[in-house]
Amino acid sequence: MEFGALIKFYRTQRGMTQAELAKGICSVPHLSKIENNSKEANENTISLLLERLQISLEEMEEKEDQIKILLRDLDSKTNFYLMNEIDETYQKLKDMEHLIPFSQHIYISELYKYRYLLYKGLFAEAECQRDLLYKQKKNFSQHENYLFRYYNAIFLMWKGQYKNADDILDALSTENNNETADGEFLYHRALVKSSLQQSGHAIHFGNMALQIFMNQHNFIRILHTLMLLGINYTHSNIYEEAQGCFQHLIRNAELLKEEKLLPQIYHNMGYLQNKMKNVKEALYYYDKSLALQPNFNQHYLVTLYSIGELNYSLRFIEKACECFQEVHSLAKDLGVKKYRLLADFYLLLMNSPGKGFKYLESKVIPYFEEGNEHNDDLTRFYKMLADYYNEKGMVLEAVNYLNKIT
Repeated sequence: MEFGALIKFYRTQRGMTQAELAKGICSVPHLSKIENNSKEANENTISLLLERLQISLEEMEEKEDQIKILLRDLDSKTNFYLMNEIDETYQKLKDMEHLIPFSQHIYISELYKYRYLLYKGLFAEAECQRDLLYKQKKNFSQHENYLFRYYNAIFLMWKGQYKNADDILDALSTENNNETADGEFLYHRALVKSSLQQSGHAIHFGNMALQIFMNQHNFIRILHTLMLLGINYTHSNIYEEAQGCFQHLIRNAELLKEEKLLPQIYHNMGYLQNKMKNVKEALYYYDKSLALQPNFNQHYLVTLYSIGELNYSLRFIEKACECFQEVHSLAKDLGVKKYRLLADFYLLLMNSPGKGFKYLESKVIPYFEEGNEHNDDLTRFYKMLADYYNEKGMVLEAVNYLNKIT
């Protein structure tokens, strides 16, 4: 505990002058040096000063230990993704925040607050906390500097700046000689690589993270990592491994009653089944996903769109039309341009194929190419246009889109 700063804080709070506090204990210049941390005071002097301020030295040392324990507890619960328990520990730390600036843990405490705000999705508050920490970074230890950069990478990831986040994580890994054994760090490396469509790297780091989480019996993070692996196995056309991940996820998420995670699992299993040409199974899982979701968010929108596509492929035109009309309306309300364009494309296609394909070529594909959307979606649309032009006998146009695929 920084007793000099603590004594000054409580003296000022109690409205005492230095002379009033120092009387009979030490000289005023001596107290001034203690308060400014320019002179080491013996324990007896500190104890007498605190006693006059009606503060116990033993109590202050105990509070220092409590802060250390709470910070360790917050770190552990965050790693195990125990969100309800994290809130409880965080509140206990907030109750002691008037003491934390006088402890040895001031910067770690502020860094963990940054991490907490990121995990809670409070990004505006997290950005303010990041700016505050940036002003103090010259005072950080090597470990605190590492944490600040790591949490900044997570912040950039949530802002969609995956390349910048990836650069930071790569640099941190290189500086540590690739010897980091932290599951959270490896999980975030996998997540960023997945967002950059580097599925091979995502699978590599994901498997490393999964092994650590399994050794720790970190059940929630095991589910998150299996989801990440399942998605990247799917994009890599490693279907057997992907199916194993999703089957394991479904069994365990149902047992653990992970109601927030189940809709995503069912959706991704549906996507996998669709890629495997198991259309009816895909529709079954998409329907299960949709039934568990509130009907005014982007996840619902994505699943509903997928159901519309499947009904179109099965030639259930009336059902497909109903889906795409709802997608269009919801996408407009949510301000999601991508799915409004896609809904418009299919609605035009079902009414007039020529107009539909013209819209696909002039509106949808440029949007996807500029937005760096996933390659699987672009490939499917390139193939649709290539097939359309081939049927029309427009060979050069067909070849142009086939070349884009290859």
